[in-house]
Amino acid sequence: MSKTKLTIIYSSTTGTNYQLAKWAEEGALELGAEVRVRKVPHIRPPHDIDTDPSKIALAEATRDVAEIALEDLDWADAIIFSTPARYGVMTAEVKDFLEKTGGLWAEGKLVNKVVSGMASAQNTHGGQEAVLLSLYTAMYHWGAIIAAPGYTNPVLFSSGGNPYGITVTTTADGTIIEDKEIIRNAVKHQAKRTLTIAGAIQQLKKIETVK
Repeated sequence: MSKTKLTIIYSSTTGTNYQLAKWAEEGALELGAEVRVRKVPHIRPPHDIDTDPSKIALAEATRDVAEIALEDLDWADAIIFSTPARYGVMTAEVKDFLEKTGGLWAEGKLVNKVVSGMASAQNTHGGQEAVLLSLYTAMYHWGAIIAAPGYTNPVLFSSGGNPYGITVTTTADGTIIEDKEIIRNAVKHQAKRTLTIAGAIQQLKKIETVK
């Protein structure tokens, strides 16, 4: 998988989805993939972030993380999104970025991208699954290939059993309530599955090129 390129895109204000993104990066790098971790820019008023200690800490920790650009999608063979729940759908930041991808979509450059998603919410039934389904709905319009984890590894049962993607429950300050080591292993498995499918697509493209 040394030539498989993965872009990990996260939306985060208190650090939860940044942590999920870093675990996905860890799993991908272990497989030899080329990885870009990118954040979506905040569109909330600055004071909403500046007065919250957990948000201030995250902003400092991710100061050097580049913001997502359309080129990062064009470059990638596979894409993993990680977003908090906002009324059962992805954050406004993620939706805003997706609405900027029309040019790539029109050129057919998003077709057959292998995509997977992760999510978080502050309640056990806070819309985590709905978030991923809303994300995947947009991906169908891309012509992307969804790499949901399903139940392809025992760790997915102990991490919550969500077949659409790894999801977690958090406290108000972004602390993950579930066993972090189990979630970490589940995220790494999801990254591996995403890259495995992307690698298979790459091989098919090579065969078609030879034909």
